[in-house]
Amino acid sequence: MSKRLDSKRILITGAATGIGRATVRAFVAEGAQVVIGDMKVQEGQALADELGPSVSFLQFDAAQESSIRNLVSDAAARLGGLDVLVQNAGVQYSGKVEVFDVEKWDHLMTINVRAYFLGAKYAIPHLRASGGGSIINMASAAGKRGSPGMSAYAASKGAVVLFTSALARELAADKIRVNAVCPGWVDTPFNAPAIANLGGLEAQERLIKTLVPMGRQAVPEEIAPMFVYLASDESTFMTAQAVVIDGGVTN
Repeated sequence: MSKRLDSKRILITGAATGIGRATVRAFVAEGAQVVIGDMKVQEGQALADELGPSVSFLQFDAAQESSIRNLVSDAAARLGGLDVLVQNAGVQYSGKVEVFDVEKWDHLMTINVRAYFLGAKYAIPHLRASGGGSIINMASAAGKRGSPGMSAYAASKGAVVLFTSALARELAADKIRVNAVCPGWVDTPFNAPAIANLGGLEAQERLIKTLVPMGRQAVPEEIAPMFVYLASDESTFMTAQAVVIDGGVTN
């Protein structure tokens, strides 16, 4: 029986844990061939070993242009081409602007914005050679709606949202779609800085019950299906969108 991602060749970054890991599992379940790019060698290789021959792991550093270039080139070589690029690698820092370290600001922009520009830059020729495809950028609900203490992170993810929109228009004639996924609160270690900024888990739980109409945070498996949809041919008329999945906070 045909699956939704049969024959799709996918490179996904930042997929050793959290939403990325859940997304890799969803991709494989739908028949895709996947290369994982991540700094976390132990976790990334363990995931590839768990999922079998349809998945391989490559270590890379999202702060280094040469590492991104080599990752894209090596992934395309392993897969025999590239149909989908998922840019999920990211970092999160919190803190009020007047005390926020400039080094952390620069690191946020390097990993969350510059690396996405570079990933797209080097993937576009491969996607064009495949006759088109899909770029999916991980943004955040924070990039659509900022919150106190998260200005720097929100700025980085807001940049991803607008980069996605502009690039989609730039590549439409090449049949390359570009979309972003904007999760809200998701139960992963990635949100530890935001939780600390709020004052701990109890404060986070109170906020979620007040802020989120559904009264809870998501789990990674609730975000992964959107990546499957955007990677599949079901979304061939969808581009330049930043899809929010946040339990009803943004409306």
